[in-house]
Amino acid sequence: MIANGRPVKVFSGKTSRPLAEDICRELGIELSNNSLSTFADGEICVWMEESVRGQDCFIVQSTCKPVNDNLMSILINIDALRRASAGRITAVIPYYGYARQDRKAKGRDPITSKLVANMLTAAGADRVLTMDLHAAQIQGFFDIPLDHLSGTPLFVDYYMKKFDPEVYDHSNFVAVSPDVGSVTRTRNFAQRVHMDLAIVDKRRPKPNVSEVMNVIGDVEGKTCILLDDIVDTAGSLCNAAKALIEVGGAKEVYACATHGVLSNRVNQETGEITRAWERIENSVIKELVLLDTIPLPEDYAGTKIKMLSVAPVFAKAIRHIYDETSISDCIFGAR
Repeated sequence: MIANGRPVKVFSGKTSRPLAEDICRELGIELSNNSLSTFADGEICVWMEESVRGQDCFIVQSTCKPVNDNLMSILINIDALRRASAGRITAVIPYYGYARQDRKAKGRDPITSKLVANMLTAAGADRVLTMDLHAAQIQGFFDIPLDHLSGTPLFVDYYMKKFDPEVYDHSNFVAVSPDVGSVTRTRNFAQRVHMDLAIVDKRRPKPNVSEVMNVIGDVEGKTCILLDDIVDTAGSLCNAAKALIEVGGAKEVYACATHGVLSNRVNQETGEITRAWERIENSVIKELVLLDTIPLPEDYAGTKIKMLSVAPVFAKAIRHIYDETSISDCIFGAR
């Protein structure tokens, strides 16, 4: 790929290497080489193994677990590219960590998602490419261009094939938002798959703890599809699915989410570990579809989680950025 005299190079951080390789296969190029290592005290060391002078460079790295290491990794990679005279640097961050700290919920809170945006700019990124930010207003935190992709078209395509309207009556299906904040995303999905919309009303007394209050909408006897952006400890998702069955009288529940963080919870009193994927396996959810913005935990041994690749979407967006053409069809999906 060479446009306007600028060759393109795609690099990867450690955690997102499989996704970066898939993106490169979609683009028909080889993944460029960078050396990633750590010093004895844990400091990250990066070295670009090939020339990038004047070239269009993309660094692929989700800021997932270990969050701080991966954040520093992408910052150091960007700095290395800038100091090596790269022509343009795009930070490709499929999962943007710290996005849930997007406002001051109480006095003296930080707004960490803005801080991370500032750090990426200060490191030398010319633009950012990401998918399904936890809050859309985070786009305004950046002083450089940001392209915000949507995972919804991938879910629409998956469920329209899985529940073909010529075989299944979609009036017996309901798209469900797990909370009020996800209504817009879920409504967009519901319109595309021709399903009704319902909402799980819940409150969150403290982080990673949710209490279901009510089910808004008719789900009785119907197949529900829960749509969320992030599955962290899976408590909210599993509680919502349980409420749909026990409170709403739903027939069955499927779920999908863009980012499978899948964290473990540790009981501070007993030290007992509850794995998010085990919670999903033991829940009423029939199947959970995740996008591969974050790799599955290495110890995953379940059967309910299915992964869809975002490589074609990111490869298409990278090609548009590289060619300096409109990226709208990547952001909103096919019209």
